[in-house]
Amino acid sequence: MTPALLYGIDLVAVAILTFAIYFPRHRRRDLVVAYLGVNVGVLAVSAVLASSSVAAGLGLGLFGVLSIIRLRSDELSQREVAYYFAALALGLLGGLGEAVGWLSIAGSALVLVVMAVADHPRLLSRHHSQTVVLDRAVTEHDALTATLEQLLGGTVHTATVQRLDLADDTTLVDVRYELPRRSRRTRSDGDAPAGRTAVGPRPGTVAEPVAAR
Repeated sequence: MTPALLYGIDLVAVAILTFAIYFPRHRRRDLVVAYLGVNVGVLAVSAVLASSSVAAGLGLGLFGVLSIIRLRSDELSQREVAYYFAALALGLLGGLGEAVGWLSIAGSALVLVVMAVADHPRLLSRHHSQTVVLDRAVTEHDALTATLEQLLGGTVHTATVQRLDLADDTTLVDVRYELPRRSRRTRSDGDAPAGRTAVGPRPGTVAEPVAAR
């Protein structure tokens, strides 16, 4: 299999990854540029390494160091990190895949299939995580769980208190929760999920989610 064919397959694969899978789902233009740039850069350098006397291990180690520096320079979600390394893997398979031939193409196809399925909006769509600030200091775990379930309208699986401020009367908590299957049903303000006791913020206070992942 000729290198030119592998390069073309890589470009098609990264275009599918970026424009058919990532961008329609997440709409972040700056990462489109990053994924394309990483892929083409890795493809070019790995192709040079494959055709020279420089050890490929040295080049792969260099890519690892550079990728860590890049990822630490900006806050990325774990999902975006996965796309980042998928683009990098496609570039490596295209640049160093001449010796393995069809195995390189199969690896590229596998990367695309896994990313398309694992990041599908319907996969585990009822499971969410949020960082929530409660305008009250809640020290009891059961009361905290009940308050969060009333606020978020789902079943709380884990609630990790990140900061409990007794002076300012606030609680910062990281929540992992699951929405019910009929989550579109509207509840009245005083209703709690079935089987739970409504324990809300005291009058005049506010409980608000500040970040979602």
